[in-house]
Amino acid sequence: MITNNNSIVLIGPVYPYKGGIAHYTGLLCRALQKSYAVEMISYKMQYPKLMLKREQKDYSNDSFKIEGTQYLINTANPFNWVKTAGQIGKMSAQTVIIEWWHPYFAPCYYVLAKLLRKKRLIFICHNVFPHERFPLDKKLTRMVLKQGDGFILHSQTEAEDLLSIRSDAVYRVQVHPTYNAFQLEHMSKEHARELLGLRAEEKVLLFFGYVRPYKGLKYLIEALPQIDRRLQDVKLMIVGDFGEDKETYLNLIQMCGVKDTVLIKDGYTPDKEVEKYFAASDLVVLPYESATQSGIVQIAYGFTKPVVVTNVGGLPEVVTDDKTGYIVEPKDVNGLAEAIAHYFEAEKEAEFMQNIHAEEQRFSWERMVETIQELELEE
Repeated sequence: MITNNNSIVLIGPVYPYKGGIAHYTGLLCRALQKSYAVEMISYKMQYPKLMLKREQKDYSNDSFKIEGTQYLINTANPFNWVKTAGQIGKMSAQTVIIEWWHPYFAPCYYVLAKLLRKKRLIFICHNVFPHERFPLDKKLTRMVLKQGDGFILHSQTEAEDLLSIRSDAVYRVQVHPTYNAFQLEHMSKEHARELLGLRAEEKVLLFFGYVRPYKGLKYLIEALPQIDRRLQDVKLMIVGDFGEDKETYLNLIQMCGVKDTVLIKDGYTPDKEVEKYFAASDLVVLPYESATQSGIVQIAYGFTKPVVVTNVGGLPEVVTDDKTGYIVEPKDVNGLAEAIAHYFEAEKEAEFMQNIHAEEQRFSWERMVETIQELELEE
């Protein structure tokens, strides 16, 4: 057990768990380790198999592995919650950081928070409320977050959601840091395209991540005919898990007459394969209907790739319009097509890459640690 007075407990998913929040937690832990002795606490069981039927773990790439992680929490076992709280309570750290993103964790985190009331609790809220709302989600969220002493949000929209249930909340808004840990081989665009069978002259768009209705992929597909009329050699790579909706998108691609423009890689993308898709792309597109914030933007920035996002949630707070990407209105097919076509016609690549480099400090993990330190000192 760590006995250093300058210590901290971090609770959340970490390797071998999959997904953006697990990546986030691993990178945050490494950043905190430069200033603290960190007790990394993760899950013995994160979600019941009946709730999340897809595989929850990915052992193919251990670059996000955190040595010494204690896999203690079974989120569905109340006896385990009490035992885990007792173990954390004996640790010397006076500050406990808990990652929050879905009310499923409310019973577990409520009990942990109640039993750890002698420690300072900081919640990092990836989403105050879930993307897909359901009855009682607000009540469950309030039940847990009212136990917090401090909060970190990644957008002003999320801060407003927090204040709607905790008007007295002590919080900081800190933009989502950049993911640069996927550059395992520092792959060139040319090599990545060779691996994917893409030509050097092609203008490559990337839609990356789980395909869900709120992510607005249909608007990007509907914009492709306009983009094709203005540009030559356009390719859209759709890289993500379609779930049960794949046929709907395949029919839309056929109807729009863009079958030859679209490349699909269906299913989960292991960490070690992420690099080639971002390295091969020219522009990453997030045509979301709604959002809080997105780690996809920060993966793109990690590869110095500009983005096109919609004016929803916290996305406009991380994209400087006409400098690191473009901001368009949601569900606006014409606006989406115009932004994408203009990027290539105006030859913006070198300028936008330079602008992304200039904002590295704002999106650094060091800045995130400073924000946590500010909250620790807050009375």
